[in-house]
Amino acid sequence: MASKELQPIIDMMRSRPSYKEATIEQLREGLVKLIQQYPVPEDLQCEAVDADGVPGEWIAWPGADAGRVVYYLHGGAYVRGSVDTHRNLMGGISRYSGARMLGVDYRLGPEHPFPAAVHDALTGYGWLLTQGIAPERIVIAGDSAGGGLALAVLVALRDAGDPLPAGGVLLSPWTDMEATGNSIETKAAVDPMIQREYLLDMAKMYLGGADPRDPLASPLLAELHGLPPLLIQVGTAETLMDDSDRVAEKVEAAGGQVTLEHWDDMVHAWPLFAPVLPEGREAIEKIGAFIKGILG
Repeated sequence: MASKELQPIIDMMRSRPSYKEATIEQLREGLVKLIQQYPVPEDLQCEAVDADGVPGEWIAWPGADAGRVVYYLHGGAYVRGSVDTHRNLMGGISRYSGARMLGVDYRLGPEHPFPAAVHDALTGYGWLLTQGIAPERIVIAGDSAGGGLALAVLVALRDAGDPLPAGGVLLSPWTDMEATGNSIETKAAVDPMIQREYLLDMAKMYLGGADPRDPLASPLLAELHGLPPLLIQVGTAETLMDDSDRVAEKVEAAGGQVTLEHWDDMVHAWPLFAPVLPEGREAIEKIGAFIKGILG
């Protein structure tokens, strides 16, 4: 049974105005205001960096090992979100993994459509390697669109023959631009955040006319062999649940190693609410344990 702290979050989500009534600037401001309810710990160490032209930020919990890095790609449907909106989540992952975080502000649609985000994410990873961090000391992670983007980066690196990180963490990943999963319908009544029409509208803004079946836009459709070990976390109250389940099935079928966690009654990207939601903190602790297991 979910904790009592979940229902106020669901009520808040259901009471928000329709995204159709907002401009893209208002959508972005709304996410910032939502996250600003939860102050960032004062002792979290943050340092802005230029990752070869991509704005980024080092984020570290006190005592984090600078030689172990989680490269983090934020969510926000590829049209909103930033390091600012995900600093708290990244701080929590740093705390429980003992690793330093590098978050980047990849370009967003509709101003910068696909594949700009993929290019920026790859650039940030390449810059990280130039800083003397070995790929076996890196885990790539992301939530929602950032989870799909993290998977796309792994596919692109593999196909290019470039060094892969040691592992990946996908939190409620969005991996299918066409919204074809059964859970889009079967979970519609219980998901207070994500519905088919919203997904398709966000995909249209992100793609800018590109093919939604491009494997770097919908990495569910990519060949998923030869990837490092993955942890996938998804809530059972998510319309995007099948985006996780189908990725896990394909990775396993291709001989890969994947740990798929279903979190009962949890909503989309629930660890963002970790400051007030016990299950969010528990999920971040499990992410930290996975990263420790990968990086040593």
